Amino acid sequence: MAVIQVQRKPLSLAERTYIPQVIGGLLTTIKYFFRPSETLQYPEQRPAIPPGYRGVPTLVMDPHGREKCVSCQLCEFVCPPKAIRITPGSVAQGAGVDHVEKAPQAFDIDMLRCIYCGLCEEVCPEEAIVLQNQFSMSGYGRSEMVNHKDRLYELGGTLPDKHFKWDKKKAAETGAGGHH
Repeated sequence: MAVIQVQRKPLSLAERTYIPQVIGGLLTTIKYFFRPSETLQYPEQRPAIPPGYRGVPTLVMDPHGREKCVSCQLCEFVCPPKAIRITPGSVAQGAGVDHVEKAPQAFDIDMLRCIYCGLCEEVCPEEAIVLQNQFSMSGYGRSEMVNHKDRLYELGGTLPDKHFKWDKKKAAETGAGGHH
């Protein structure tokens, strides 16, 4: 095997004393010293959140205060790190959603496992999962980082329904029943 030897030119006196590099570093420091500060006083000041930001996944209710989640478990199946756990349950009689067969008995999202990919929001047919603009989640222990169903609804709240799909189904069922 041939060995190639690289010929290097000898260093000058200035290069051997590192004076040009030290002066360059000082000039960079002086340049940034006189610039206005870009520091934010967090949490009072927060950075602007860009459009399309994928934050904390939460559950939302429809404008009538009903659960939008029908426990189809698509979000659980599509979640890459398996951060979502759903225990399906039955819907109580007289809940005002007679055409819905299931509702989640338990719905947990482990925020320590969540990678904020947004697949759960994309796959949800009922638009029950929404990614919030919240970006700072903290807790004193691992158990505090698992958001249970009540906490998910507390974070998500109520959002206007874009499709009013439950109301349309109910109106269609009562309208169809009246024509026969």
